[in-house]
Amino acid sequence: MSKRINAIDLNVYYGDFLAVEGVNIDIEPRSVTAFIGPSGCGKTTFLRTLNRMHEVLPGARVEGQLLLDDDNIYDTAVDPVTVRSMVGMVFQRPNPFPTMSIRDNVLAGYKLNGTRLSRSQSDQVVEEALKGANLWNEVKDRLDKPGSGLSGGQQQRLCIARTIAVKPDVILMDEPCSALDPISTLAIEDLINELKDTYTVVIVTHNMQQAARVSEKTAFFNIAGTGKPGKLIEYDETTKIFSNPSKKDTENYVSGRFG
Repeated sequence: MSKRINAIDLNVYYGDFLAVEGVNIDIEPRSVTAFIGPSGCGKTTFLRTLNRMHEVLPGARVEGQLLLDDDNIYDTAVDPVTVRSMVGMVFQRPNPFPTMSIRDNVLAGYKLNGTRLSRSQSDQVVEEALKGANLWNEVKDRLDKPGSGLSGGQQQRLCIARTIAVKPDVILMDEPCSALDPISTLAIEDLINELKDTYTVVIVTHNMQQAARVSEKTAFFNIAGTGKPGKLIEYDETTKIFSNPSKKDTENYVSGRFG
């Protein structure tokens, strides 16, 4: 598990509107990369291109290449469903399936893919995924209870367990802590630091302290104005982005002068 991501001259469109322009980025495997920038600058749009999730909107398309290791996920022969099994997504707000038990939430990916597991295989998947999400000890005695009955932080870790249960190579996180309290946020950040030992992790965050805490590299996106495309302004080691950025726009953003 864990793959390198390369975007090469990637443009993202919604119909005729160019939403993100000319992204070139190389994301290392087994690492955490943070996307930062003001609202509307294209960072979440670009994140969603990494598993073709943006394509659920009519008219969405990309130009350029996006490679997982050496495979272009936008090749015409590639099935988007296959891509999404390799590149999992954790969303801004915890979204366990409300009618499903904790156990069935973890196994949801297998059921959606039509994969049949024996009871012993299911038990193993559930335990491993919940342990991987640091949730097993808290829920092991109530696996048949609804996932919606957990606290917000536990629900987000359940969603992470659901994501890692199908053994992806990459985990995308779109502001995974924005709806959580500080204690739950710390638990998710600790988990992210553990996940990078196995997965390539990419996180969008508006919390610059969080980016500094969890990521090795940071990408700063910005936008010139309403109706203009978002652009990748600077991408470097996180310590450099926050202490000695190369671009004036980056310095202005991380120092709080705008955004």
